[in-house]
Amino acid sequence: MPSSKLPQSSPVPVPPSPYDTPGLSPGGSAWQELLPAMSAHEASVEANRCLYCYDAPCLHACPTHIDIPTFIRKISTGNLRGSARTILEANFLGGTCARVCPVQELCEGACVLGADHTPIQIGRLQRYAVDHVQESGVQLFKAGPSSGKRVAVVGSGPAGISAAAELAKAGHAVTLLEKRELAGGLSSYGIISLREPLEVAQREVEAVKALGVEMQTGRELSGAADLDLLLAEHDAVLLALGLGAVPAMGIPGEEHLIDGLAFIELAKLEPQRLEPGRKAIIIGAGNTAIDAATMARRAGAEVQIVYRRSEAEMTAYRHEYEFALHEGIGFTFLTQPVEVLSEGSVVTGLKCVRMALGEPDSSGRPRPQPMAGSEFIIACDSVIKAIGQEKPALATVLGLDLEGGYIKVNDDLQTNLPRVWAGGDSVRVRGSASTVMAVQDGKIAAASIIRALEDVPAAMNV
Repeated sequence: MPSSKLPQSSPVPVPPSPYDTPGLSPGGSAWQELLPAMSAHEASVEANRCLYCYDAPCLHACPTHIDIPTFIRKISTGNLRGSARTILEANFLGGTCARVCPVQELCEGACVLGADHTPIQIGRLQRYAVDHVQESGVQLFKAGPSSGKRVAVVGSGPAGISAAAELAKAGHAVTLLEKRELAGGLSSYGIISLREPLEVAQREVEAVKALGVEMQTGRELSGAADLDLLLAEHDAVLLALGLGAVPAMGIPGEEHLIDGLAFIELAKLEPQRLEPGRKAIIIGAGNTAIDAATMARRAGAEVQIVYRRSEAEMTAYRHEYEFALHEGIGFTFLTQPVEVLSEGSVVTGLKCVRMALGEPDSSGRPRPQPMAGSEFIIACDSVIKAIGQEKPALATVLGLDLEGGYIKVNDDLQTNLPRVWAGGDSVRVRGSASTVMAVQDGKIAAASIIRALEDVPAAMNV
């Protein structure tokens, strides 16, 4: 039976937005990185606020175990090269993670100053140090002496680049395969420019290539025969496949839905082509939905996010939700889309039903249940779906064991296939999918491969 909690009868009010300027066009300030770079003075002042805690909680909160007090202390003494080295030794994608990590929930959320004061701006300080060396073209690392071993890494997203870097530093010859034109995976295609400009992701691609990693773009692993060929030519293979497209909703008018990831990609690579219309609806309430809504809003549309559960069950981070409200994005909760309405090829509205929350489902969240006779229509010009991503379908084709639809691996990220490892979003060993967890997966997989190739039984410190 549904709970007595009633559905919200009206959308969350849309507050005024600073981006309501008539004639706002993509490519202007509204499309640049949200937070400006710190000046040298700002970074010095902020770094000197740090208490440099012994057994610092911020370090323990970082999935890649960056020595945060040490890199901040080096900034305070003007040693930016040393600071960046401390960061990048633990996290080769420190520039990306400085921008996209949910620092409010991780390192900054654990800062001891957060209880009574303002936590140290760890993310911005990390960005300051890493950008300093990367924008200067400084190479902090080099490939190790050749081991004579070859490793193929399939997928050049955060997990793939992280692993490739560690393997190259250990002296292994690494080939990094990427099916798309640009390497970088999610960092290049799936994170909006407001959070991470494309050039940041490409700097990290160039950094791994500088270690001698062979980058092959336009190279797709399509089946078991391809994997067999890779195994014949390499001593080990790491699959960093990521996830698939946004799944189908199975509702009438499905063909008019815009894929949220495709929308974000267009916003990043060709923002001048964004055409969300005057009124856009985003289906879903995760971080990808917030990103898609933000870009539609900044392209000039009035934007509503519709979600079948309540605010309490949103998968988006709280700070992302508050950011969206500030952007002028509205929310309509306890609402389930059931049909996309159109006249010919032109979208005219989204038919929805009200929902009530029932008993918890397998996710542990209350199950939304439709309320009879509650249908209503929201007028709109476009509907963008951002309801998660499909599981890695290629895994079954390759003969990999699955667990919950994801590739099954052991603690060392080894699959059931000999000499094949997997990591990143296509597996679920620890935590939820995020860039920083993918980076750590890359480190763990690389360490495991290095041990296997060198026949070293002792666990490496990752």
